[in-house]
Amino acid sequence: MRIAETVTFGGSALDRAAQLRRDPQALVTALERGRILPLWRGKPLMRGDQPGWLPPGHPALAPAAPPVFLGLDDGIPRFAAELSAWTPAADQDSVPPAFFDPSVQHHPDLPPDWGFAELRGVMTLLSPRAAELVATAKALLQWHASHRFCAACGAASDLAMGGWQRTCPACGAHHFPRTDPVVIMLVTRGNSVLLGRDAGWPDGMFSLLAGFVEPGETIEAAVRREVQEETGILCGPVGYLASQPWPFPASLMIGARTEALSEAITIDPEELEQACWVSREELVTALAGLNPQIKPARKGSIAHFILQNWLADRLD
Repeated sequence: MRIAETVTFGGSALDRAAQLRRDPQALVTALERGRILPLWRGKPLMRGDQPGWLPPGHPALAPAAPPVFLGLDDGIPRFAAELSAWTPAADQDSVPPAFFDPSVQHHPDLPPDWGFAELRGVMTLLSPRAAELVATAKALLQWHASHRFCAACGAASDLAMGGWQRTCPACGAHHFPRTDPVVIMLVTRGNSVLLGRDAGWPDGMFSLLAGFVEPGETIEAAVRREVQEETGILCGPVGYLASQPWPFPASLMIGARTEALSEAITIDPEELEQACWVSREELVTALAGLNPQIKPARKGSIAHFILQNWLADRLD
């Protein structure tokens, strides 16, 4: 797919400068002239429609955890730091519903138009470079928060390599950030596409089917298995379309396409609440917000990206 990397969080040619990760003094020097993006409970600091980068030593960073190195942005060292130790005012606490947190938290040491916002709500506003940096920051900091102890011996591990490794001082084991591969597939049959919805999603929202790749499994096999498990539909050859880093918390969405060999749907209720075939014409009205039964996947997701380009015949 020639326009694959135009998906949200797609490649922006960020220089991740991996050579600096191995040089502690170089990282110290980079931090002195760099900028830091704080995140609070996974929500990046936003200044309008752009990330809120702060200089080292800014008062708002006082309770932050050690920063992690993201890379060089046109020569500017970029870092991220978790600010979870900060407690917002009682009337600013997050509102964590099942799918999306619309609340914004404001720090007293920052201008009133700066705030910590849910990435799902602002991801389509970001430039490709800003999106890549924020997605990297969110995924990397979440990994550190959930992998504080050594998987080999259970001892507390230490941040290393600018945040791209954790090292166990007890047994010497090294641990590296993980990304979970997920297949997400455009399943078509004639003029229609197969869509499904999870019980926890907003009312009426449908998306492409998706699922985790299992150990020892190819992408193609995962596509066929997931579709069959969730809907009972058999699929033919599988082709690659595009990929998307998805930091919720740390997946790589692998977009694929396949043609259904059968039509009858048998839902696995533990996987899906509903699945249906949707014609091109019905999908057009859904993407325009005019279909009372079907709401499309969120803008910025690879599902929305693939469906839009399927309708526009741009999947080559």
